[in-house]
Amino acid sequence: MARKAMTISTKMLNAMPGQWGGMTFTSYQFGVFVAVVFGAYYLAPLRRFQVQLLVLASVFFYGFGQPELLPLLLVAVLGTYVCLLLAFENRAVWMPAGIVFNLGLLAFFKYKFLFVDSGAAQLTGAGPIDFLLRLPLPIGISFFVFHNISLLVDLTREKRTVRLRDVFLYIIFFPQLVSGPITRAAQFMPQIVPKRIGDVAFVEAAKWILVGYFFKLYVANNLNEMTSYMDFPLYETLRTQDRWLLMFLYSYQIYADFFGYSAIALGLGLLFGYRLPMNFNLPYISTSFSEFWTRWHISLSTWLRTYLYIPLGGNRHGRVRTYLNLMIVMTLGGLWHGASLSYALWGMAHGLLLVVERPFLKLVSNEAPALRVIRMGIVFFCVTMLWIFFKLPNFDHALGYLQGMFIATDAPNPPKLFTNLALLYALPVILQHAGIGVLVAGRLRRWEPYLYGGLAALAHLEAGPDSAFIYFQF
Repeated sequence: MARKAMTISTKMLNAMPGQWGGMTFTSYQFGVFVAVVFGAYYLAPLRRFQVQLLVLASVFFYGFGQPELLPLLLVAVLGTYVCLLLAFENRAVWMPAGIVFNLGLLAFFKYKFLFVDSGAAQLTGAGPIDFLLRLPLPIGISFFVFHNISLLVDLTREKRTVRLRDVFLYIIFFPQLVSGPITRAAQFMPQIVPKRIGDVAFVEAAKWILVGYFFKLYVANNLNEMTSYMDFPLYETLRTQDRWLLMFLYSYQIYADFFGYSAIALGLGLLFGYRLPMNFNLPYISTSFSEFWTRWHISLSTWLRTYLYIPLGGNRHGRVRTYLNLMIVMTLGGLWHGASLSYALWGMAHGLLLVVERPFLKLVSNEAPALRVIRMGIVFFCVTMLWIFFKLPNFDHALGYLQGMFIATDAPNPPKLFTNLALLYALPVILQHAGIGVLVAGRLRRWEPYLYGGLAALAHLEAGPDSAFIYFQF
């Protein structure tokens, strides 16, 4: 049984993408790219072509280093647009057809190796099919597929026609293309109007971008040096107490990494006149699991609620149906991240936590502050424990790591982990959740320029070794 589980887990991992071979937000090429596009975008002679310019820039960004992925992106956008046009005439047929088309693309590329041996010389024996099966998993496919579905649902509901160039921009706008935030079509489309440089919120954009780079370069990249020991087989060299330490460090790292990307995306969107939705709102101060999912990856949880939970019936059909819907949505949310048993169990566990706590939420609406702190600690601990399955998509590896946390391990030459450095790199996340941002924006506002100057200095001088954004693999 264990051997069979290992085989399944290995196949699942083979479906995951490799390293992003294109332009990352932290590369110097990206800085040059943004500067050139921004300069051209607001030139008076090109004002009529701002949308086309952003579309071309986004195509260049996505194809940089991996041009073989561009045909698939083109197929996804054009296929969705055709279904959209047909759905205006017959929504009952063509909107579901468009959704199935997009989910089919996602399923093919994410889950194909659950059914085909990726190590075989000939996967099926049919040349064209083998060529498609050997294509790499397109970076960000989970995000642009969700955008496509939002486009089909929102615009056909409103019966609002759009031009092809606007559809392209909504789906492949480069700040959000690879890792979100997932923006609803109803929120983005009205923003596609001519932009003027005088309307750009430069200060707000600069703050978002600076904070994003700080959390990615200083916090996430430095913590990544330590949490890399959580990977198999490195975790076999860890002592039990080190496994516990790294588990908490990874919780801070994944937040800093994804919050950093989302903050940069928000700032870049503002530079080009588009306001993207906030993706994080201090999730680690949540006092319930339902609150956590209103604060963590907000655009994903909003999408799942709008396009999956509510259509399934939400909480309108009794307690049992509500619980079932929660389990379905969270399990599918886990599988959205990848074809892995660990991801599925991660989603199921969060669904179970939502179900278990639901009857008790009304009973603790006016609890004492001390009880709120206890609840906050319980939520943070459970969420952090579950990140192990997120960090280790191979289920056997996740179980192996967990086993070493509760059974003393004999590691003759354990790696040296510097606890003081770990606290130093995790401290910004802790301070942010403690309310330092609100304090600086209020009573300490005059110190704000010095704070941002300090963040810029640390991001430049104490940046950790370069590492890909964690959510690039989705």
